[in-house]
Amino acid sequence: MVGLKVGPIFYKIGSGSFLHCFFSTIAVRVENGNWGSKYPTLMKQLYQGEVTQEEIASINNELNDIKAELKKLEIGQVVWDIEDRSKQPPWGDKVADRITDLSNYFITSDGKDLFEVFYSATDACQRVNRNLTIKSL
Repeated sequence: MVGLKVGPIFYKIGSGSFLHCFFSTIAVRVENGNWGSKYPTLMKQLYQGEVTQEEIASINNELNDIKAELKKLEIGQVVWDIEDRSKQPPWGDKVADRITDLSNYFITSDGKDLFEVFYSATDACQRVNRNLTIKSL
């Protein structure tokens, strides 16, 4: 189980491979295969483990832009693993009817929209003056 951590607060995401899928899809579909070229704070700094509270505005701006870009893409364009493009999500193409494009494709293990989880975590960073990290439990 991986998630976002802000001080003592942990926001569940799901498996490491699911989170890697989110980042892989962004890198391939929005950054033209060049990881972190367009969204360095999210794709490089946070993916490597941590961003400071001073960088939260940048993360939110990047997330807003990414969500708008993913809205233009069909669910079949998801990239499970940038290193092995032949891999497919374990659920295949069987997704809920409410998933209409890649902007609402990423649902956490407890049923929350991944973008909303990110926004909740970045909001908490600002409230409690702590850094944002990706942690594995």
